[in-house]
Amino acid sequence: MNPAIHNKLVSFIWSIADDCLRDVYVRGKYRDVILPMVVLRRLDALLEPTKEQVLEELNFQKNEAKFAELNEAGLKAASGYVFYNTSIWTLQRLYGSATNSQQLLLTHFEDYLNGFSTNVKEIIEKFKLRSQIRHMASKDVLLAVLEKFTSPRINLTPFEKIDPEGRKLPPLSNLGMGYVFEELIRKFNEENNEEAGEHFTPREVIDLMTHLVFEPVKGKLPPVMTIYDPACGTGGMLTESQNFIKDEEGIIRATGDVYLFGKEINDETYAICKSDMMIKGNNPENIRVGSTLSTDEFAGRNFNFMLSNPPYGKSWSSEQKYIKDGKDIIDPRFKIKLGNYWGEDEDADAIPRSSDGQLLFLMEMVNKMKPLSQSPEGSRVASVHNGSSLFTGDAGGGESNIRRYIIENDWLEAIIQLPNNLFYNTGITTYIWVLSNNKASGRIGKVQLIDAGQLYRKLRKNLGNKNCEFAPEHIREIVDAYLNMQSVERKDNDEGIASQIFDNTDFGYYKVTVERPKRLNAQFTAERIAELRFDKGLREPMRWVYEEFGEEAYTSLPRHEKAITDWCDREDLNLTSKQLKALLSPATWQKQLNLLKTAGQLMESVGDAIFNNFNIFREKVEANLKAKKIKLSATERNIILNAVSWYDTNAEKVIKSRVKLSGDKLKELLKHLSCTESQLPDYGYFETEKRGEYIQYEPESDLRDTENVPLKASVYDYFLREVKPHVSEAWINLDATKIGYEISFNKYFYRHKPLRSIEEVTADILQLEAESDGLIKEILG
Repeated sequence: MNPAIHNKLVSFIWSIADDCLRDVYVRGKYRDVILPMVVLRRLDALLEPTKEQVLEELNFQKNEAKFAELNEAGLKAASGYVFYNTSIWTLQRLYGSATNSQQLLLTHFEDYLNGFSTNVKEIIEKFKLRSQIRHMASKDVLLAVLEKFTSPRINLTPFEKIDPEGRKLPPLSNLGMGYVFEELIRKFNEENNEEAGEHFTPREVIDLMTHLVFEPVKGKLPPVMTIYDPACGTGGMLTESQNFIKDEEGIIRATGDVYLFGKEINDETYAICKSDMMIKGNNPENIRVGSTLSTDEFAGRNFNFMLSNPPYGKSWSSEQKYIKDGKDIIDPRFKIKLGNYWGEDEDADAIPRSSDGQLLFLMEMVNKMKPLSQSPEGSRVASVHNGSSLFTGDAGGGESNIRRYIIENDWLEAIIQLPNNLFYNTGITTYIWVLSNNKASGRIGKVQLIDAGQLYRKLRKNLGNKNCEFAPEHIREIVDAYLNMQSVERKDNDEGIASQIFDNTDFGYYKVTVERPKRLNAQFTAERIAELRFDKGLREPMRWVYEEFGEEAYTSLPRHEKAITDWCDREDLNLTSKQLKALLSPATWQKQLNLLKTAGQLMESVGDAIFNNFNIFREKVEANLKAKKIKLSATERNIILNAVSWYDTNAEKVIKSRVKLSGDKLKELLKHLSCTESQLPDYGYFETEKRGEYIQYEPESDLRDTENVPLKASVYDYFLREVKPHVSEAWINLDATKIGYEISFNKYFYRHKPLRSIEEVTADILQLEAESDGLIKEILG
């Protein structure tokens, strides 16, 4: 589309708001009128040439054939589209026959809207157009708006027209109409300060994505192709994909049938997308409205190709209830199995944090890939993400598990880093992920990373945040590097692209837990056991209650309930209902008092000596409890012991257990740990003087550490090299090992720039000093 014509159209439509709506709508609400009227005018223009044929078909069905219900197929055939209008009105006729009566115009306008087919009526409903028409009529601006949209000086039709001065107005193609839509939406979003995640994909980015998805299978496309976008917006990805593969002069030149599918949560953009599908002759019923994450709209259906730019940095907490029930995943799209350290399959969490749901859209597309048993070519996917999809989330977390699931199934072909400020409403770095479940033989087990962050040309004028774009030759350079699976070094001036090829396992790592023994001193003192009066989780409010009301905390607690809750509110403690109930429960206070009394009895027996061997101290406590016939649960016993002990590097190690290991039991353990008997201490088993007896020590949680060990490396060798020389008493807790995946473009593409020499810096300083000195002299005269 000619940029000058495009800009003229957008400017004219944009001016309608200021000319007609300024005193009727606040600025942020202009879009509520302008966008639906653009859609309506476009649909109206398409139906104008066949209006008489539709009316003739209507007359035939009603008066001659006397159908009980209208036959939609006949009316669609008469209109030439998948929609129609059976009223006598067009927008031109409404304006041409209008009088000074806004009420009469409103009546005719509503008759016109009522004449549309059901699929257009849904669009009208989503836009809330009827209420806008009534509001404009009540404010006497409906006729003025209608005049603007039917002006002979602009052409929103797909047919060439002549303006009042006899100049040709070129037709507006469906693609051109898409450009106008998206430019208007972008401008409205800018006016309303829409958040960064809600942006529209630049056409050159979609162009790049279509090349990446379709070029590798050029000549092998199936006779029937389905294309899906789970966050389709106004449908740009879908229609551009269709245009790309069906273009008779293009690279692909597909001859098969193409069916487009999409889902969009925003009513307005859904209405635009659906109307676009109608205009282009696609089935509008394949576009659904609603949340992709809440409802699996296309359950059981798979697609050949999927392209999407899902929202990122956007919360999906309101949709969690449809995906999770407590900790259980209830949506099968997000249920996965992953192998543990020993390769045994386990159920895994494939749910990212609630503040950012972009990876859920990627999982939706993975779920919709065609298995090779269903389609020999499988499916291909291109999806835009920000950087968090590459590295956010720890090993075992939802984001890492999703990356791992995709990479270990060998579906990830490539990731391309795009330049900053390429999108309209966000300047952050973005990436295109390319997936396939039918990789070419040379790509099996490999992932290609392409850094195209420095490949762009500047725009003469910024479009929101967008200050650069891809030129066609840039797209070609990226696609060629991808198709040839090239390793490319960036130029010395940091321009152009860089590309590297990696094994799948290069992105994986073991998160290994390293333990150190607990070393405790212990001593009974009045001050230490006094803390047992209060529950650890309610220490602050219980302390206040006891200081304020003394022994009444045990005898008259309900009487002080209001005073206690008021104090908690004033102190902003934000107690949960469960915590508040426990605080106000006499049972809680009595339980803690019993522990205090028991500790007092133990102090009388054991004394107040300091023990630097907690094992001996614990044995004395156990013996005294038995002697006094005091029964405590393991939890209660540990509460008392924790209250009177503390960590000391010089204390003896605390023994957790003694285990007997010999025969088959020992062999099973050595096999499980993949180690020899002499290596057992490095895994937390320390042999005693008794043959076959081993001690396991209590780990100190405050000293617990983790090490990220590459999948290609040996965990044990890494431990011996990087940990043991520095912490000799450490051991590996192999059962806690988790596997994670992350991708770091900075790590792989960073190029060190040496600092300038001191001579160069000195010369610059002297030059600046000389220049400033002359300037000061000039100022001072």
